[in-house]
Amino acid sequence: FFWRVGVVVYPHMQTSRIMFRNRLLGGIYKKGIKQVFFIFDTESVHNHVVQVGERLGKTSIGKKLTRSFFYYENSMLEQAIDGVMYKNPIGLAAGFDKDARLIQILPHVGFGFEEVGSVTAKACDGNPQPRLWRIPEKKALRVYYGLKNKGAEFIAHSLTNKNFDIPIGISIAKTNCRETLDTQKGIDDYLQSYKFFEHIGEYITINISCPNTFGGEPFTKPQKLKRLLAALQTLRYDKPIYLKISPDLSLNTLDEIVELVQQYDIQGFVASNLTKKHQYGNGGLSGKPVQEISLRQVEYIYKRTAGLKTIIGCGGVFCARDAYKKIRAGASLVQLITGMIYEGPQLISSINAGLVELLQRDGFTHISEAVGVDVKM
Repeated sequence: FFWRVGVVVYPHMQTSRIMFRNRLLGGIYKKGIKQVFFIFDTESVHNHVVQVGERLGKTSIGKKLTRSFFYYENSMLEQAIDGVMYKNPIGLAAGFDKDARLIQILPHVGFGFEEVGSVTAKACDGNPQPRLWRIPEKKALRVYYGLKNKGAEFIAHSLTNKNFDIPIGISIAKTNCRETLDTQKGIDDYLQSYKFFEHIGEYITINISCPNTFGGEPFTKPQKLKRLLAALQTLRYDKPIYLKISPDLSLNTLDEIVELVQQYDIQGFVASNLTKKHQYGNGGLSGKPVQEISLRQVEYIYKRTAGLKTIIGCGGVFCARDAYKKIRAGASLVQLITGMIYEGPQLISSINAGLVELLQRDGFTHISEAVGVDVKM
């Protein structure tokens, strides 16, 4: 049954059939698979899912089977952003595929792009376990990984000479250690990672907003950020650079950061990272608690930059309407993780098919027409 439904999950398949398939898969996930997953430790489940995804991506059968269950595309969603072509606007945010193990399978799940990492100059074991928790009543995750990853050199080597079916972004952060508290050493750390990805990936994200690292978020301070952006400009590569920011920034600080981004050759923002404003202990929250904060931040940046900077909206996307709100607020692209964990992997095609319906309902012929329409300049 699934295979017969799946073989027609391609550009001209009717949205109603996609929605039927996704409702069925969503029901199976929520009433069965998720119930089992949520019994076990969150990080252990995450590691298992990554292992399965990596294995599926290594075989043509695994990729075809995944595609038959989850894939959807529509030309209304295709767009070129900063010289990069995207089949759809829904991407996997940094933090899920830390070591770039899912590159081969995610296109067949239906993602339009992926951001790997965050990657640091030195390999990092991260903070002590436990460091990842579910908060079901909030539809949130509490994340305290501390930038666990195998390091820029290892990850760059694993991606060298690989062909990507979707655009790949590389999220770069400062290594989580005492040494990088020194401003210049922190800048050098960013640059060291940056150099490894000159010829890898379609864009770079500079993550200055991880809430779970030694010394906090020093490069959210405008004077330090100015030094970092100036240093990056000396190594400018022919690919877009985005800045990933905290949802907890004051408007004054956000204004200063926006001004710096406009001074330097930075294409835009990922808005936003995890919020530290909660009562649950160490770590930052993702999911629903960030939804409205990130939406308002997207809207503010779009207005502040007169729509001239690319915005990737991230935070609390659980359905097509959530993604559409971010697009209408000024986001050209949208990222998620937590929504997929709570709703299931069919969420990606559900959002994309739902976006097509919402665009048609509102009289748009292409997604680019909807970007920022709710923002009054």
